[in-house]
Amino acid sequence: MGLLTLLITAVVFFIIAYIVYGSFLDKTVGIDPKAKTPAHTMGDGVDYVPAKAPVLLGHHFASIAGAGPITGPIAAIVFGWLPCFLWIVLGSIFVGGVHDYFGLITSARHKGHTVGEIIGQYVGKKAQMWFLLFAWLALVLVVAVFTILTASAFAAKPEVATAGFLMLLIAMGMGFAMYRANMSLSVVTLIGVILLMVAIWIGLNSPFLFFNQVTWTWILIIYIFLASVLPVWMLLQPRDYLSSFLLYVALAGGFIGIFIVRPTLVYPAFTSFRTGSGFLFPMMFVIIACGAVSGFHSMVASGTTSKQLDNEKDTRMIGYGAMLLEGVLAVIALGTAAILTREAMTTGLAEWGGAVGVFAHGLSNFLAGLGVPEQTGIVFGSLTISAFLITSLDTATRLGRYCFEELTAEKIPAISNRYIGTIVTVAAGGALALTGQWTAIWPLFGSSNQLLAGLALMGATAYLAHLGKNYKVTYYPMAFMMIVTILALINLVFTNFGKGNMLLGSVSVLLLILGSFVVIGGFQALNKFKEKAASSGTK
Repeated sequence: MGLLTLLITAVVFFIIAYIVYGSFLDKTVGIDPKAKTPAHTMGDGVDYVPAKAPVLLGHHFASIAGAGPITGPIAAIVFGWLPCFLWIVLGSIFVGGVHDYFGLITSARHKGHTVGEIIGQYVGKKAQMWFLLFAWLALVLVVAVFTILTASAFAAKPEVATAGFLMLLIAMGMGFAMYRANMSLSVVTLIGVILLMVAIWIGLNSPFLFFNQVTWTWILIIYIFLASVLPVWMLLQPRDYLSSFLLYVALAGGFIGIFIVRPTLVYPAFTSFRTGSGFLFPMMFVIIACGAVSGFHSMVASGTTSKQLDNEKDTRMIGYGAMLLEGVLAVIALGTAAILTREAMTTGLAEWGGAVGVFAHGLSNFLAGLGVPEQTGIVFGSLTISAFLITSLDTATRLGRYCFEELTAEKIPAISNRYIGTIVTVAAGGALALTGQWTAIWPLFGSSNQLLAGLALMGATAYLAHLGKNYKVTYYPMAFMMIVTILALINLVFTNFGKGNMLLGSVSVLLLILGSFVVIGGFQALNKFKEKAASSGTK
């Protein structure tokens, strides 16, 4: 079977889903284009800043993409490419896309508050506290994993580090041009993309940043602190927008390259229900992670994106559409592994620098069909991943800061500010990152991330139930994710303690306890909504 057939099948299903199911979601929640969003009613020039739909899509897509939809499918292919493909497509349409959509619209209708605040309002204050603790811990894991992966990529390829640094300077210039010099978006975009190409050329031909992984880890720790406390228009929004063009080019180039090269799938469609990564159910679902559904997305949607949403009608494009685009990326990433034999895959993971290297080499093979030299394609692939690693990294830090502020706002207001919240989040994530053990942290990150998605869907379900609307669209995905991830966390508790890893074993137990408290509170709240609806229906 050819990879092109697989990719076209996914794209066709995604397009149909966006039009049909996306319209159904709009009608379910009652999108109102005339409603004022928090970006307008609460604008502060720091976090609440209205952004045009293409800019916000770029920010959101870049923030949620990260390494998850690339690393996850490549790691999960040990079960075979077919079950991975089915979960990516079905999960993106009916679970991940729905999760992201409601994460954005519910936050936008609640003053841009995070999922934690929404759970507090519709599930209960205790559930909110447990959720925020769980979410903060999950975000610390995101910071740790993505810091390790970024530092590793920069240390291995100075070309990527150099181009990435220049991208940062270009993005800051774009922010000032748009929001202080009032230049038009089209002009700023054109100049920014041209300078981005120059940055890539400089990185390829004259790299000047040569540091080891530990040094890069410390540099990134300092960077994410600054990125978290600076106004969103100055760095986060324009950098994400600029980075999105890299991913758009990678998606388009990969798609066209696959069409020209027509690579064949040689990895087995199915291997075994049990592998070295555990049982297919539930481990495949949490290993694929962001390629199908990610709780991190709801934190992005309700943490930064909702504060920049210009109009409710943009919700489908930004919330649902971005997840479907991420599904396309996940299929391409899966393809970079599926065109290899099992032996070549093992060798590639060892010699090319893990899943990031497998993706970069695979993308290079696809781009070769367009006449792109092999080394240029590899560097471009690595730069694309690194750009989104950094994007998710600093977004996760800012979201961790939001969670910390919400946790301490009432009881310890003296430390409920962006500086203390950032310092605590960066310190915890940085300490884990300095261990360098991303492979040990990844399954735990995936499990916590997926359970976070289930909890966010619980908040959306409670909101819809409160409004008296059909909440089945979020209820069934919520129930599925909770079953999958709780089983995965139980498995990781035994696995980590069995390997003598007391730290990750203890974190697994803590995540399981915190998540269970929110789940119990959530179902209690839903039962109350059901009783209320039944009671009103009898009158």
